[in-house]
Amino acid sequence: MMETNDFEHKSLLELRNMTRSYPGLLANDQVNLTLNKGEIHALLGENGAGKSTLVKMIYGVLKPDSGQILWQRKEKLIASPAVARELGIAMVFQHFSLFDSLTVYENIVLGLEAHQVGDNLDERIVEISQKYGLPLEPDRHVYSLSVGERQRIEIIRCLLQNPKLLIMDEPTSVLTPQEVEALFETLRRLCHEGMSILYISHKLDEIKALCEHATILRHGKVVASVQVQDETANSLAAKMIGEEFSAVSMTAAHPTGELRFVVDQLDYLATDELSVSLKQVCLEVRGGEILGIAGVAGNGQDELLGVLNGEIRTTPTSAIQINGKGCADLGPDQRRSLGLASIPSERLGHGAVPGLTLNENTLLTAHERIGLVRMGLINYQKSEEFGLQVIRDFDVRCHGIQAEAGSLSGGNLQKFIVGREINQQPSVLIVSQPTWGVDAGAAQAIRMALRKLADSGAAILVISQDLDELIQISDRLAAICSGVLSKAQTTAEVTMEQIGLMMSGVETVEDETKK
Repeated sequence: MMETNDFEHKSLLELRNMTRSYPGLLANDQVNLTLNKGEIHALLGENGAGKSTLVKMIYGVLKPDSGQILWQRKEKLIASPAVARELGIAMVFQHFSLFDSLTVYENIVLGLEAHQVGDNLDERIVEISQKYGLPLEPDRHVYSLSVGERQRIEIIRCLLQNPKLLIMDEPTSVLTPQEVEALFETLRRLCHEGMSILYISHKLDEIKALCEHATILRHGKVVASVQVQDETANSLAAKMIGEEFSAVSMTAAHPTGELRFVVDQLDYLATDELSVSLKQVCLEVRGGEILGIAGVAGNGQDELLGVLNGEIRTTPTSAIQINGKGCADLGPDQRRSLGLASIPSERLGHGAVPGLTLNENTLLTAHERIGLVRMGLINYQKSEEFGLQVIRDFDVRCHGIQAEAGSLSGGNLQKFIVGREINQQPSVLIVSQPTWGVDAGAAQAIRMALRKLADSGAAILVISQDLDELIQISDRLAAICSGVLSKAQTTAEVTMEQIGLMMSGVETVEDETKK
């Protein structure tokens, strides 16, 4: 927790009775929030709680139906992001808005007003990046940078605008532990210099480590405003979801089941310069076990998922084995017939077709295992029963089985996709980013469902950028860096520092101790 500074108790931003509705939905209902100068303030809530709507009104993307925004104790109408930036409000979005083919300098220029550019912008980029421990080279192309370095571009672009308030949306979801700590040091320094930070994150341990105060939303309303130091991660989660919050029970710390999934000396040559080649990947997963794969985004996770689930075929056949049968040259449907199920990280367009109903999306992957198609004819009644069971089991909030996938919130669609695969009872499940963008309550439900499936005898491989998640549910843990997979370590015996080293390319913990 940062030390109290001279700016405390001086109001910078005050929201009074902020209300915003959409057709059939009251997104923000009389929301009040006060943010002081030099304060790091957390904004918490489940998916659909109203965080994004509130932040968009502060940043001028949306207009409130009613309510007041007081900026430095004077009422302001923030009609656009340009007005927000003029006042001194900047925002780092969760999904970066960068052009891969342009340089760092060119991307920063695109995000600045003409009067902010000047003749020596490249020198100012270097100066500010070094001052705040976020080193950048203006001439580097974005496609050559790590995800952590790309995030620095967004932050430096904001700092060049001399903001008084910096809004950050899930800023650590793509960072290693070392990068997270470096970012926290930067944020604490900015706070000490007088900048205010509104910090949105699902990682409650981060909130405990970084923030002083928290405003918690539920169903569009403020349900609590708390001093973070007086709360635990569990008590914060309970306030967010309105009920007691229980951790996943790790009942299979030492799995002894059959060897169900084997990858042996797997190679994959990237097809373009933006893809990542896989090199001599080896792993084994037994029934009853969850193997986690950590890594910073862009290090081969997408390619690994595609090769393992059959979207990318390779040779030799024996390089991938499901329940003892070689399948590296088989496609997704053939691998599913061997017992495999797969959940991609991209929900819309990959995990589900947005224009199809939930019932129709059920058919996409479950038609064979559940017997939804016979002699070329679809059994819609059976398909609907299966889909409705998924909706009930995973508390998917929607307008019924005939609702289009694209009409669901991201968190609810994720629950439906995860439930659709788990309820098929596969013997091998590969899942990428299982709780990406999902609130704390839904995330715990998904993790418990994964654990339950493993306890039933399935072998599960989880690829995730959320280290807390992997440590919570994995029996063993490996990391991927530049297409190379480290040796798996027993999760209970590995430290966060060692995981960070693995994510940075150190092959094993033992290798590092010998250096």
